[in-house]
Amino acid sequence: MFSHVMVGSNDIERSKKFYDAVLGIFGAAEGVRNVAPSGHTRLFYRHDGSSFGVSEPINGEPATFANGGTIGFKCSSAEQVQLFHDTAVAHGGQTCESPPGLRESSMGAMHLGYVRDPDGNKLCAIFRGK
Repeated sequence: MFSHVMVGSNDIERSKKFYDAVLGIFGAAEGVRNVAPSGHTRLFYRHDGSSFGVSEPINGEPATFANGGTIGFKCSSAEQVQLFHDTAVAHGGQTCESPPGLRESSMGAMHLGYVRDPDGNKLCAIFRGK
C-alpha cells in the first residue's frame, strides 16, 4: 500500500544518528544522504522493500510533527519492541504513552512501544504474537 514514509527534521545530523541506530535494529543500512534539487538534505533508509525518509522541509519552514500521527514499525518479537524503545531513548528519543509491553485490546494481544524522535515524530514498535 505504501511506497515510503517521510518525516521532517530541523537537525538532519541529529536525525541521522537517531535513525541509523533505531532502524539498524531491523537490519537497515545507514541512511543514504541525498540533496534534493531544492538544495535541502534528505536521508533515505531502505530495508526489505520499504523506504523511510527524513528531510529538511523543502518549503523552508521549521519541521513539525503530526498531531495524532504515528508511524508504526513491525517487529519480529516482543524483545525487538523493547530493543527499539531502548535504542530510541539512548539516541535522543523520548518515551511516550505507557512503558513498552503487552497490551490487550479488541484487536488482540500485541506488544507495543512508543517513542518520539528528536523532532517529536511519534513512532511505534509493534509485535503481534501468533
